Formats: sequence, structure tokens, C-alpha cells
Amino acid sequence: MTSTSTASSASPATRPHEAGAGKVPAPRRRRALSRARRAALPFGSLLLFLAGWQLLAASGTWSQTLVPPPAKVWDAFVDVSTTHDGVRGYNGTYLVEHLGISLRRIAFGAGIGIAAGVVFGLLMGTVGWLRSLFEPWITFLRTLPPLAYFSLLIIWLGINEEPKITLLAVAAFPPVAVSTTTAVAAVPSSLVEAARALGASRWDVVKDVVVPSALPETLTGVRLAVGVAYSSLVAAELVNGLPGIGGMVKDAANYNNTPVVLVGIIAIGVSGLVIDGLLLRLERAVVPWRGRV
Repeated sequence: MTSTSTASSASPATRPHEAGAGKVPAPRRRRALSRARRAALPFGSLLLFLAGWQLLAASGTWSQTLVPPPAKVWDAFVDVSTTHDGVRGYNGTYLVEHLGISLRRIAFGAGIGIAAGVVFGLLMGTVGWLRSLFEPWITFLRTLPPLAYFSLLIIWLGINEEPKITLLAVAAFPPVAVSTTTAVAAVPSSLVEAARALGASRWDVVKDVVVPSALPETLTGVRLAVGVAYSSLVAAELVNGLPGIGGMVKDAANYNNTPVVLVGIIAIGVSGLVIDGLLLRLERAVVPWRGRV
């Protein structure tokens, strides 16, 4: 009798545990659904874009020279990425090689501009008269489109790599300089005064207070600078840009080779998305406190 009552009393306690053992907790399930939704939305928008593109190309509103269907662009992608009919890629260079050469130019040019922008931003944010001296010139550069001074760079530096690297550096410099200057100037004075009260030198204040406080906005400026450098890539490769993805786009446009132009544009855009994603991950790793304080 006792054993029967004990078994019957233990049974209700164990049944809920057994029933829920195979179920995923609700918060975890919601997070999984949210991640799946975030992944599905871009994929769905891409499918809609391709479907609209195909319908537009098939409608006959414009000739296929102007609006080629996705299949033609895919064929052009395969052609410029492989050796076909004895021709190696486009103009003797594969697509990945064109892209790699352009990315190397962006790395050198934007790298120089970003480094100079950070240094100038720190100086202008901490020394008032330097900000008054240089800020109008940086604003002047920021408002200039790359084509406005590229011809001048060609006159000064020739048609090799120097004008391309210089143009990308000049294009990337202002966003970083402006964002760093603004971030340094916005550092709370209470933090600076507290550091000085504890005996910190001017260099210690800059290194331990100003730079960490300004770092989030500086990294945002770096992302903007890389985007500006990408938008200036085709302009940088207008002259003697082959091999290079911008030069490939320009050369294909001269012959109304729209599929190859679109392949180059897509390659620039996709690589830009990848690099921006890497920079965003770097930002989250370097300044994990951003958005949490």
C-alpha cells in the first residue's frame, strides 16, 4: 500500500520533466527564429531583385545591350573568371586578379589616408589653433569630387600607380580626420581633469583617456573612409587602370559590353560588403562597450 502511494505521488512530479525534456526552451527558440529571419530577408530580397531584373530584361522595353538578362551577366562572369577560346579572363587577367589589384590599391591609398586622418584628428582635437588652421582645408577636400582633382594628379604624378594611390588617400583622409576631431573634442572634460589630478602627463591623458574615448567614432570614420575610397575606385582607374576592376569596368563600357560592366560593379559591391562586415566585426571586438553604456 505504501509503495503504491509513493509511486503514484512521484509520478506527477516526474511527468512534466519528462514531457519537456525534448523541447527547446522558448528564449532559445525565439533567438533561432530571429537569426533565421535575419538571414532569410536579404536572401528573399535578392530573389525578388533577380526576378524583377529578369522580367524587365524579358519585357523588351530596352535592348539587351542596355539591360542584359541575369543569364548573360552570369555567362560574362564565367568568361572573365576562366580561360575561354584561348582568352584568359578579361584582357589577359582573371576577375579575381583584377579585383585583387584594385584592393591592393585601396589598401595602400586608404591606409595612408586613414593614418593621416587619425593623426590630424588627434592633433586638431587637442590643439585648438591647429583645428582652426586645418579644418577649412579638410572641409574643402571633403566637398571635392575625385574627378575634380584626378586630372591634376595625372599632370603632377604621371599615369602609373602614384596618382591612383594619391587619389584614394585624399578621398579617405577627410572622413577620418573629421570624425576623430569631433570625437576628441567631445571627450568629457571631467575625465581629463580626473586623470591630471591623479598625476597623468599630457601623453598619458591622450593615451589612456582621449584615444579610448574617441575610438568608437574614429572606427566609424574608418568605415566611411573605406566606403569613399571604394566609390572613388573607378575614377582612380580611369587612366591606365588595367589590370584593375575599375579599369575593367571602364574598358568594357567603352565597347558597350554591359554584362562585363555589371560583373565589375557587382564584384566591387560584394567585396565592399565583405570588407565593411570585417570592419564592423573589428569595431565590435575593439570597442565592445559601444552601445552598452
